[in-house]
Amino acid sequence: ELCDNLRMTTIPQNAFQGMNNESLTLKLYKNGFEDIHSHAFNGTKLNQLILKDNKNLRRIHNDALRGATGPDVLDISSTALESLPSYGLEAIQVLNATSSYSLKRLPPLEKFSNLLEAVLTYPSHCCAFQNLRTEKQNSLLSIFDNFSKECENTMRKPPNEVFYRDDSSNTPLWPEEKALYPFTAKEEPSPYSYSAVFDDSELTAFDFEYDFCQPRILTCTPEPDAFNPCEDILGYSFLRVLIWFINILALAGNFTVLLVLITSHYKLTVPRFLMCNLSFADFCMGLYLLLIAAVDAQSSGQYYNHAIDWQTGGGCSAAGFFTVFASELSIYTLTVITLERWHTITYAMQLDRKLRLRHAVPIMLGGWVFSVLIAVLPLLGVSSYMKVSICLPMDVETGLAQAYILLILALNVVAFLVICACYIKIYIAVQNPELVAANKDTKVAKRMAILIFTDFTCMAPISFFAISAAFKVPLITVTNSKILLVLFYPVNSCANPFLYAIFTKAFRRDFFLLLSKLGCCKTRAELYRMNYFSAHTSNCKNGSSATSPSKASPGLLLLSALEKPC
Repeated sequence: ELCDNLRMTTIPQNAFQGMNNESLTLKLYKNGFEDIHSHAFNGTKLNQLILKDNKNLRRIHNDALRGATGPDVLDISSTALESLPSYGLEAIQVLNATSSYSLKRLPPLEKFSNLLEAVLTYPSHCCAFQNLRTEKQNSLLSIFDNFSKECENTMRKPPNEVFYRDDSSNTPLWPEEKALYPFTAKEEPSPYSYSAVFDDSELTAFDFEYDFCQPRILTCTPEPDAFNPCEDILGYSFLRVLIWFINILALAGNFTVLLVLITSHYKLTVPRFLMCNLSFADFCMGLYLLLIAAVDAQSSGQYYNHAIDWQTGGGCSAAGFFTVFASELSIYTLTVITLERWHTITYAMQLDRKLRLRHAVPIMLGGWVFSVLIAVLPLLGVSSYMKVSICLPMDVETGLAQAYILLILALNVVAFLVICACYIKIYIAVQNPELVAANKDTKVAKRMAILIFTDFTCMAPISFFAISAAFKVPLITVTNSKILLVLFYPVNSCANPFLYAIFTKAFRRDFFLLLSKLGCCKTRAELYRMNYFSAHTSNCKNGSSATSPSKASPGLLLLSALEKPC
């Protein structure tokens, strides 16, 4: 026993050589050890190696246990170790690593061939041992395929039909049954007795403190909780494929819209400005999905070794910030776009009330400030991005965190209701025969229905299940919530660039004009340019012949308001 010696900073080679050959219990706790050298325990026969409470112990050399027998028990709790030695772990039956917060990765699982009990710091590490059997159990199971079936039959047999390890010593597998029903000369040993399979030398190698029919199973604590089940980040294999398709679509679509709108030589109008903000927000959502997909691909099958670094590191915090910022800015911008459309149609004949860029900039600046603030709060301790592997703020343990989640959900629901109300008003305006013809009525109504449907598809299922979880009555598991994350959460980010930009004539014109500058599609670009100038000239003539702005076509104004950007 060696403890409370803070001046000892290392354990050198052969430090314990020459000690007796009996099994040793080395208690080396509460010292100043920082490093344990190669062959430090050479020549010893270790039963227990206690290194707990060595706060500064950061490294055990990979060959520290080389030349030693054992240990059966290794205690490294409350140390600063970042890794375990690669040699000498095969003999360990009990591993205690509580409060070892720097130990974030485990060696290959085959190193723990005889491990029966593990008490660790992080629940995710227990996932590594969930289906692990000891080497002895594996050998027994491989040899005793038929014997295991006999075990099941034994439980149903009369007590006088019990098995014995061998027919020479008449030692029972179950001593209680042997005492009640003694072995008689007339009884023959079972063909499934141990002696029928093993010779004497092999029998002595087994530890019969547990029965084969009731083998001891490796136990590990702390067990994973509902927020961090034993699975990869995305859980389902089909989600791993689907998320790449969705994030590439979101990134490519929104980047294209941003590029075309920013490089266009046409005047920056309010709709164009709002569309740039929406595309940037949805592009950030694509970045979040890309981060999740990339880390899932990197840690597939071994997430237990990456969970702590990912969830407590900057990567998960960045991903969480991106998704909350993108989600709130996107919803805010969608609401402003819808209000701008409604305002344009409602006050179509009142040019003095038209929304100008000088009005839109401070409105969107407020949206940016709000979105950044909402996304930063979990980094400051209000809820947390570390709770789950998908880095969403699911921590509702405190009242403040619960209020934070409910505030976000309530604002999103209000935004959706505002969008629905505005489009209903627009639809009522469209039905006015003085504004548009019947075929235009149907076309505009369908477009509005698609816009509302995509918003509803994105917000409704997530809001419903998130509200129930915020009240600590979750209706789905974290595993199933990942389906919502991939299939519903990014719907708007994928659909918005197409519904609000790419499918509009104005965007296609700008797109082909940009390609013409690069030497592509020059004929198509020239056609769009001619059509634009022809329509512009026609509008100018109509405007000069009109006696007042009220003579302008309301239908033209309405449809131009619904076609974004213009």
